[in-house]
Amino acid sequence: MKSRRPWVLTIVLLLACAGFVALGVWQVQRLHWKHDLIARVDARVAASPVALPSDRVLAADDFEYLRVRAAGRFEPEAAALVRAATGLGTGYWTMVPMRAEDGRQIWINRGFVPAGTTVGEASAAVPTGLVMVTGLLRKPEPGGSLLQSNRPADDRWYSRDVAALAQDRGIGAVVPAFIDAQAEAGGANSGEGAQPVPGLTVINFPDNHLSYALTWFALAVLSLVAIWLLWRVSPNR
Repeated sequence: MKSRRPWVLTIVLLLACAGFVALGVWQVQRLHWKHDLIARVDARVAASPVALPSDRVLAADDFEYLRVRAAGRFEPEAAALVRAATGLGTGYWTMVPMRAEDGRQIWINRGFVPAGTTVGEASAAVPTGLVMVTGLLRKPEPGGSLLQSNRPADDRWYSRDVAALAQDRGIGAVVPAFIDAQAEAGGANSGEGAQPVPGLTVINFPDNHLSYALTWFALAVLSLVAIWLLWRVSPNR
């Protein structure tokens, strides 16, 4: 008589177990990576500001949340408003390009202004003269938000896409990053227009990898338990 042992189902469950273990190990690796990332960002945010890195360093793509300082002159005629939702409510990020002392142009997020603010009001609040900006270096946000694409033709911006902003404003090449301003020093301010609120950068890295790893390992154990039960209740023939 043919054996009625559940070999096929056993093999399937063993393969599933191996897959669950592999996913669990991957999540443990992600856990260590995420903790290293959080520690690195915390150190950067708390550090003293450094000079704006070169474009070669920025091209290495490991600069986000680096605390920097940049001196230069704002170009208020090219200001733009980007949709934002903050603890202060909904409104806009005030994006203004700066011509740095080394000749490069970089977009500065001067801070939050409430809904209803116009580009003209944002431009009027930009200081003139030499300004020193201190803030956190951020990566560009190309394309738009998760739900809405940028619409340059309508001057509607849902993400801080520095290349698209520069092209729309006709200001030429810009640094492939922007600065979330924390403070500004110097320059002359007329006191007019909509003064932005700086320093609202939200730094939040979801850290659920441990729970994910435990879930995958638990499924691996359950697969082994299922194999044990199958062989316990199945007849020998």
